[in-house]
Amino acid sequence: MPKRWIKRPIGSNWGDFGEHDQIGRLNLITPERRLAALGEVQQGIAFSLSLPLDIPAAGLHPPHRHPPQLSWPKGQNVKVGDIFGDPSAIDIVNDDLVTMALQYSTQWDSLAHIGAYFDANDDGVAEPLFYNGYAGDFTAHGVRALGIENVAVTCVQGRGVLVDLFSAYGTSGTLVDYDGLMSVFEQQRVVVSPGDILCLYTGFGDALMSAGKAPLAENVESSYSTLKGSDARLLQWITDSGLAAICADNGAVENKPEGHKSGTAHCAPGGTFLPLHQHCLFKLGIPLGELWYFKDLAETLRKAGRNRFLLTAPPLRLPGAVGAPVMPVGTI
Repeated sequence: MPKRWIKRPIGSNWGDFGEHDQIGRLNLITPERRLAALGEVQQGIAFSLSLPLDIPAAGLHPPHRHPPQLSWPKGQNVKVGDIFGDPSAIDIVNDDLVTMALQYSTQWDSLAHIGAYFDANDDGVAEPLFYNGYAGDFTAHGVRALGIENVAVTCVQGRGVLVDLFSAYGTSGTLVDYDGLMSVFEQQRVVVSPGDILCLYTGFGDALMSAGKAPLAENVESSYSTLKGSDARLLQWITDSGLAAICADNGAVENKPEGHKSGTAHCAPGGTFLPLHQHCLFKLGIPLGELWYFKDLAETLRKAGRNRFLLTAPPLRLPGAVGAPVMPVGTI
């Protein structure tokens, strides 16, 4: 089989975990790191870090992402005897079906979610590629490589490190660059070690939960802080930190390009709309979690003067999917 790439993008780690690697920096969650994460459990209290999957209300996401729709393919309270041919049976059964966008509400992005045109063969022609040089090849059942099932089988269990951006920036709409993030780290005594999962609490998830199924007022999302994806020093810190994954309670972890709702957005320097996505998913193999819910965990950790916890967050093991819902659990 010919090698998938001759040269790799500047700043990428393609090949560092093996020529055929499909889980990227999740490789850094070793048994030793997982044991260290278990050491963060002191009270045995568990927190759900997921929004209900029918939140947020329609309108926040791109129009092709639809909320879950439940249906009853066989009807409701069906007599089991009608199914198996024995009318004397007293059993009844309910089976349901759900149709939804896999990247609606609380989710993981797989490494097949964001790629880029890149001349990996060094032949002067850029091809559409994803992490570790995998091509965006599809079948009728999903992507051939880098599907979310690769993330799922790692179990995504390790040490979460919660950064309380909400207490630092409130509803100022701050774009948090490297200096801003390091300032919060110093204030909150945050230490990120290789293999940790960075969790960003901005407060936006609280607003979504409060609104329920009601549409949010215009520009509410922009009132909450988010990472400044175009900051080169911030991206370099992500590279150097050794963190395994990043998740946030907002819609993209980084700031969305201005004009994205009206279709008038422009690329950031470097020719990408979402620089942090490209840096993490395409170059480094760092999965991104979006629209998580941290309020209860954050308040409890703050009172205890802590920011580390055991995080267990495998996505659905759905072969070929480029993203999937997740019901993360934080245990302290």
